[in-house]
Amino acid sequence: MVQIKANGIRLEYDERGPKDGAPILLIMGFGAQMTNWPEEFPRALADAGLRVIRFDNRDVGLSQKFEGLPDAREVRAAMTAGKKPDIPYTLDDMAADAAALLDELGIQSAHILGGSMGGMIAQLVALNHPAKTRSLISIFSTTGEPSLPPAKPEAMAALTAKPPATDRASVIAHSLKGRSTYASTAFPFDEARLSAQIGANYDRSYYPEGTVRQMAAIVAASPRTDRLKTLSVPALVLHGSVDALIPPEGGRHTAQCIPGAKYHEIEGWGHDIPAGVVPLLMEQIVPFVAEVEERRNK
Repeated sequence: MVQIKANGIRLEYDERGPKDGAPILLIMGFGAQMTNWPEEFPRALADAGLRVIRFDNRDVGLSQKFEGLPDAREVRAAMTAGKKPDIPYTLDDMAADAAALLDELGIQSAHILGGSMGGMIAQLVALNHPAKTRSLISIFSTTGEPSLPPAKPEAMAALTAKPPATDRASVIAHSLKGRSTYASTAFPFDEARLSAQIGANYDRSYYPEGTVRQMAAIVAASPRTDRLKTLSVPALVLHGSVDALIPPEGGRHTAQCIPGAKYHEIEGWGHDIPAGVVPLLMEQIVPFVAEVEERRNK
């Protein structure tokens, strides 16, 4: 993993797969480091011949940290009043980070894949930086349309609750308990595997302050409903039927808004990426990317 300056900030990133493979950029979700992609996921993409780039979003992992702790309630109040909220950065800024990273790597365009908040950012890359976008792959994400069903209260509480203490063991136990509330039902909840991943991420960078600013950016984002209707890039939308954090209606609505988008819903998949779901995701992503590449090369 190495750092690069893009969009005026430092971003930590890494690559795998053939340099001459079709590039695919992975954008992680809320408070999640790039190492939250389970190893099976980028490895499978690279084994399929893709040039896989992943990075830490700003304010998480080893990328640049910011300052200021906005109050989400004040952000919501400003949005309700039609005012511009006072926040350190927006999801549009985070999309600009992703586009600038591609520029710095000399990549003219890439397949943009994002999960959860990363899916929101990926949508904004496609909307704000269409020349950088070969295709959009939005995973368990949403348009931000306020009329859509919200997260289940217990899932949102689990996502945002603070651990009782900040030592390694307490953070691991707290995160495991939280993740179990929005986990898949059709795939095993592998506690040992998740504990190892959470622990490794804790050792790499434990920085909960960044999640406050990232949540403010999510709350301050305008719905993308109307803008997505103008998209002209190929799009694939993937969602799980039992996602308690972003219900499947969010994915369905995303696909409905984007002209020509493909939608695939996986039964029993929640808001996680267990090892068992990776082959099912590859069955959708790899042929989709290949089809886009074939059309580009004609």
